[in-house]
Amino acid sequence: MAREENRVVLHGMWASLFSERVELALKVKGIEYEFMEEDVMNKSEALLQYNPVHKKVPVLVHNGKPIAESLVIIEYIDETWKEGPRLLPQDPHERAKVRFWASFLHQQLFEAMFSVLKTDGEAQERAVEEVHEKLKVLEEGIKGSFPGGLPFINGDNVGLLDIVVYSILGAHRTQEEVLGVNFLDHKKYPGVTSWVKALTELPLVKEGMRPHEKLVSILQLKRARALESAAA
Repeated sequence: MAREENRVVLHGMWASLFSERVELALKVKGIEYEFMEEDVMNKSEALLQYNPVHKKVPVLVHNGKPIAESLVIIEYIDETWKEGPRLLPQDPHERAKVRFWASFLHQQLFEAMFSVLKTDGEAQERAVEEVHEKLKVLEEGIKGSFPGGLPFINGDNVGLLDIVVYSILGAHRTQEEVLGVNFLDHKKYPGVTSWVKALTELPLVKEGMRPHEKLVSILQLKRARALESAAA
């Protein structure tokens, strides 16, 4: 266990892709931490105290001080533990580009994919088209912003952008099984597909992969609840 004065605790949920991001960042940096599993249907008093604004996981608690929101947490980790691989580039311009594309993935691609999960029929077809539009932008934009940088934007090391793209697309087979939609087409998006494949083959990533069948079950449940809520 980490010494009390440098204790690191992650409040998360095993199936949360946002929690998964933070766990992977901690592992890349070689940081010892404790994982506190949260029941999102019955949130702990600690979670509500540490994240009173959003009341969501993940929350990283370092030396008793909480940090919320996955992208904010990852930057905090990189700035606090300077030893080990850097998660963001040192150069300000390169770092700004990484932040831009991380925001695009987080706000646009993920949201489009979530729309596919919570819709059906024609609405889902439109959502699927939007996902492919975002993937096309990502394919072309990443190659233009980071020439020769795929796979691994951050040189030889896994960095912030790798972590974010893996958290969203790493479980694409689960998404395909539940939604009946193939998002990653190697012919359409060779760069993005190769990028995700390379990430999923890393030993550090493999050891933290969530069980496929359990993910299928929880994604099916989320979809059923979302559709039920939309119909209400």
